Amino acid sequence: MRDAEIKRETNETSVLLKLVLDGGKVSVDTGVGFLDHMLTLFAVHGRFGLEVTCKGDTYVDDHHSVEDVGIALGAAFKEALGDRRGIFRYGNFILPMDEALILSAVDFSGRAFLAFDAEMPAQKCGNFDTELVEEFWTAFARNAQCTLHIRKLAGTNTHHIIEGIFKSVAVTVRQAVAVDPSLEGGVPSSKGVL
Repeated sequence: MRDAEIKRETNETSVLLKLVLDGGKVSVDTGVGFLDHMLTLFAVHGRFGLEVTCKGDTYVDDHHSVEDVGIALGAAFKEALGDRRGIFRYGNFILPMDEALILSAVDFSGRAFLAFDAEMPAQKCGNFDTELVEEFWTAFARNAQCTLHIRKLAGTNTHHIIEGIFKSVAVTVRQAVAVDPSLEGGVPSSKGVL
């Protein structure tokens, strides 16, 4: 079973995250309502089992909780994939969300990099600071050790843009971590290792 459980304890947050790459229960309670909504969408559209709880210093703001959940989610993908044998490795998707159009592409290469080009029209989406979207995906890419590109091709509604990002990345990641039967358990690299 391709799964992982990550516990992250700091002076700012306490995160428990369980991930099953091939599906399962979805339960999200991070203390940040908008992030809960986005992570639920991510799990559903990625067909992942995802259980997350976070108790954080949201009386300060949501930054630490959002970043630490991103760290834990990335670490869970790294652990669940192990040596990355037999996976497709690459994925990409262009997702329409009403007027928003989001492109994402990923390479589970072992090299951490985020290219984020998605300007947000509003600084807030409800109580959520929209600059935290990039912080979340930075934390994810670093800890999953993947190269991730996210680009807004169109969009004027901030909620639609962010929702489009989480859904697009979900489908993209699902493609990349899926088992490629033609590899017969081999490593998807000419180097023989990722």
